[in-house]
Amino acid sequence: MELESVKKFLEKGGETASMVKGFPPKFLEPLIMSSLRVDLIEPGRVICSMIIPPRLLNSGNSLHGGATAALVDVVGSAAIPASGYLGLTGVSVEINVTYLDAAYADEEIEIEAKALRVGKTLAVISVEFRKKKTGKVFAQGRHTKYLPVASKL
Repeated sequence: MELESVKKFLEKGGETASMVKGFPPKFLEPLIMSSLRVDLIEPGRVICSMIIPPRLLNSGNSLHGGATAALVDVVGSAAIPASGYLGLTGVSVEINVTYLDAAYADEEIEIEAKALRVGKTLAVISVEFRKKKTGKVFAQGRHTKYLPVASKL
């Protein structure tokens, strides 16, 4: 691909700039989460499910990797207060996703987040994505978050 083509690909947002400027602040979480259902919450563990909406698809018509990473962030973060931590859920230090298979529009999936460790300043969460019909794992994520230290004042 020639350099000008790369530039045009990255700047193609200009085509939809007027639409995007109308989005409300912090629109990404509702975009990702509006199809999410909480199936189970227990100490240190959260299980959600969703039917994949067309808005979360990539050009290959499967769940977009960025949407998967955002779900690792959001569902993974929920496992922190579920583990009993009372403070803010902090900021991401590292998010990693391994994509093992594809999931498609209108397919029901299950997302399970487990707190591996919630300490004083760091939390480590494991997130697994499964196809609800078969139980087949199609993605695995790990999320590390810095937890703000409470002020002693």
